[in-house]
Amino acid sequence: MAAARAMKRIGLLGGSFNPAHRGHRKLSLHAIRALGLDEVWWLVSPGNPLKPDKGMASYAARLASARKMARHAPIRVSDIEARLRTRYTADTLARLPRLYPKHRFIWLMGADNLAQFDQWHAWRTIARQVPIAVIARPGYDARAHASPAMSWLRRAVRPAGQAKKWTCWRLPALVLLRFRPDPTSATRIRAADPAWHRRYSSARPISVSVPPGPSPPSRTDLLQP
Repeated sequence: MAAARAMKRIGLLGGSFNPAHRGHRKLSLHAIRALGLDEVWWLVSPGNPLKPDKGMASYAARLASARKMARHAPIRVSDIEARLRTRYTADTLARLPRLYPKHRFIWLMGADNLAQFDQWHAWRTIARQVPIAVIARPGYDARAHASPAMSWLRRAVRPAGQAKKWTCWRLPALVLLRFRPDPTSATRIRAADPAWHRRYSSARPISVSVPPGPSPPSRTDLLQP
């Protein structure tokens, strides 16, 4: 347990962040407290295979919105998936332990994602790679509990009261966390302000190059503050 605690404890929240909003921030801060995390990393996806390209803002705008929303919090915004050119979460998770051997990772998702988790590429592999913390979301809990993925993961559910011991869990492992729900929705934000991304039109270009050779990119290169 002492050795595991010496490792940096990181929650991973992947998504389009189209745009990032206070719901992402609140979910992250609640997860930090409930799971005893040092930080949450927001992995801004260059392209979500389950979401249409129509209505998707530029990667630079989405990344900039995430950086703005994460200010003054133990949240780091990363373009690591763009830099590694990993299309699927399972591939990203396979690379992270080699890049960050002194970190332990737990995947964070809302109940809406659990409801469709069986549609993710290699979702069972993901569940065997890292523990998963599912945060309740209004209107999605019933679908999440009835989902094919939950049927497979039901025996892997751990008590919420033991959430801070996640580094010791045998995989697959899943914990269900409940907080005061935040109704903020990226869909509603886009509907109310279709041109939101123009506020970030001057955001600096995003470099997606990976340094040549067998050596992995450095932590500074991959994790943007």
